[in-house]
Amino acid sequence: MALDRLIEGIKRTKNPTVAGLDPKLDYIPEPIVRAAFAEYGETLEGAAAAILTYNKGLIDALCDIVPAVKPQAAYYEMYGWPGVRTLCETIAYAKKKGMFVITDGKRNDIGSTIEAYAAGHLGVTRVGNAEIPAFGGDALTVNGYLGADGILPLVDVCRRFDTGIFVLVKTSNPSSGELQDKPIDGEPVYRRMGKLCEQWGEQLPGKYGYSGVGAVVGATWPAQLSELRAALPHTFFLVPGYGAQGGGAADVAGAFDKDGLGAVINSSRGILCAWKKEGCAPEDYAGAARREALRMRDDILGAL
Repeated sequence: MALDRLIEGIKRTKNPTVAGLDPKLDYIPEPIVRAAFAEYGETLEGAAAAILTYNKGLIDALCDIVPAVKPQAAYYEMYGWPGVRTLCETIAYAKKKGMFVITDGKRNDIGSTIEAYAAGHLGVTRVGNAEIPAFGGDALTVNGYLGADGILPLVDVCRRFDTGIFVLVKTSNPSSGELQDKPIDGEPVYRRMGKLCEQWGEQLPGKYGYSGVGAVVGATWPAQLSELRAALPHTFFLVPGYGAQGGGAADVAGAFDKDGLGAVINSSRGILCAWKKEGCAPEDYAGAARREALRMRDDILGAL
């Protein structure tokens, strides 16, 4: 089961974190951007080339200490087809380096459309007699608010191709409570969604006690993190909101089980922009990212 591989990566690196690869040109050192623009001009192709170089440098610096990366699809789609190609190339490069890849797309639909999303991101696309992985990620973030019609086709593909999903349950943004905290028969919507994750996950059991259907639960809601950890014993958590969004190590501690497993904590800007925060030379951006990733690891482990 796919999330078994993530757990094994966490065990191997002794690091329950994931680096979010959400690049903007403003985050990228000027020499990289300048070189890309010199070759391709100030074009979408030039932007995508700069992002790929930047991402490869980050992955090289992190692959032995961080088990996973999480590229957010929107940051690549904004650069058109060259950006989407860079997303594919980033996923392939990270997997080549032994990292688990969570594609952050928050996809959802029903019928043949969700089947297409599932094929593209979690399975294979049939081309004539060939079956080809289109994006090749290990897991995909999804929106479960269309119910089982939008999830079960994904679960079926995950079973066939050893991939996984993370369902939005209690998101980190400030307005999440406008819907997710509203009660249904006396319990909040996020609890109902969490229970569905447990139910859907029964079809994808894992050897460490966690299923292939994970949940996205924000670090900015520590009480709900602890509540959901107790209520969802077989659901692995992807936890955004650490660092730039305000969540700290003490906030995420409740996401873990008694063995220190059960969650992976995301940091995006904190790692991507570490070189700016440090004030180091632009050429050392990857070294700064590595130092921030180690600091984050030690910060979280110290709270467990």
